[in-house]
Amino acid sequence: MPLVAMHWEHRFNSMVGRYNNIYRVQMSNITPHVCRHTYCSNMARAGMNPKTLQYLMGHSDISVTMNTYTHLGLDDAKDEMIRLQELEDARKEVEKTTEKPKVATQSMFRAV
Repeated sequence: MPLVAMHWEHRFNSMVGRYNNIYRVQMSNITPHVCRHTYCSNMARAGMNPKTLQYLMGHSDISVTMNTYTHLGLDDAKDEMIRLQELEDARKEVEKTTEKPKVATQSMFRAV
């Protein structure tokens, strides 16, 4: 018998209930739909192409994927800015080590 969303929801609620009985900081209920949001956010954070993510999520419009299901925050923006700075630093380092071709000038040639 295949598991349906209701079965997963029951399992999640059971796990959350056991956790909440043990720990003081309480966890809210988890549903299969919450897992879709988590999956979408994690794939976007990992750098997956947004159109590929839209296809995998089954959305007809990219705005649903990016605006509704993807939850990124300030830390993600900070990490992206650091990544871009490192990329720029690497590009500058490559430019330093790459020799530029010499330009031929008139003084390089002798008139015969």
